[in-house]
Amino acid sequence: MRYTLRQLEVFLAVARHENVTRAAKELGMSQSAASEALHELEGQFGLQLFQRVGKRLQLSELGRSLRVDAESLEAQASELETRLSQKSSAGTLRIGATLSIGNYLVPPLMARFMTEQAGARVTLHVANTAEVARRVSNFELDLGIVEGEIMEPDLEITRWRPDELVVFCAPDHPFAEKRILNDRDLVQAHWIVREPGSGTRQAFERAMQGILPDLQVALELQHTEAIKSAVKAGLGVGCVSRVALADAFRHKSLVACDVPRRSFRRHFFFLLRRDKFKSVAIRAWLAMCRAADRELLAAG
Repeated sequence: MRYTLRQLEVFLAVARHENVTRAAKELGMSQSAASEALHELEGQFGLQLFQRVGKRLQLSELGRSLRVDAESLEAQASELETRLSQKSSAGTLRIGATLSIGNYLVPPLMARFMTEQAGARVTLHVANTAEVARRVSNFELDLGIVEGEIMEPDLEITRWRPDELVVFCAPDHPFAEKRILNDRDLVQAHWIVREPGSGTRQAFERAMQGILPDLQVALELQHTEAIKSAVKAGLGVGCVSRVALADAFRHKSLVACDVPRRSFRRHFFFLLRRDKFKSVAIRAWLAMCRAADRELLAAG
């Protein structure tokens, strides 16, 4: 074999970071060793895998075409190494999730996964839908779990579980007594919402079709907890996932408002690259998530 797995690791790390120094740091190598490994890989086959654009190294057309096969080969080699060392662990899993999912749903699932898959390691990156999708597409994450719907030809998008947004206010807000809101109320409200690019913002805007241009957006915040805090402080009305509001409703620090003429229902989605090798860890995670949903449904 004229190439080594280490050379492939360097190639893939440079592809992710577009920088040899950062790639070397990720792999625990010196910059010179990483540069040499990449140079040897290109030299052995007479290839140019990258093009220098300013201070970045961008994949050449050939490099892009080889990347998918290299990613798959690296994943399979890692899985084989685990089996050769006689470990039953599913290995390492890199998950990306949007805020509501990452903060409220994924942590208990991670605990369950690491209990069921002894020795498995799970890392979690929390960002908005657009960022999670970008990182899954760029092979930086093994899979994503998002709130927003996206169109991306490289990604396999499958439904996970249903969810709904809830309009809410502070207990001393005028809407707290009214509870049932009409379109006139919605237009008069001062809204505190997620930033553009988030799945929650996408679902909110879809629910408000017809009056969207008339809404008064007072604040756009990147974190659900910040929105809840701003609403508690009386700065306006919010709209986020029900899963993020359960404790606040239970303790009556926030109040749910009914908007019967508008639908705030949506789904959470799994994101995977269509051409990515589905490792034992990926398959085990998906199976566990679906089993957890069946158990939740059976419990009523």
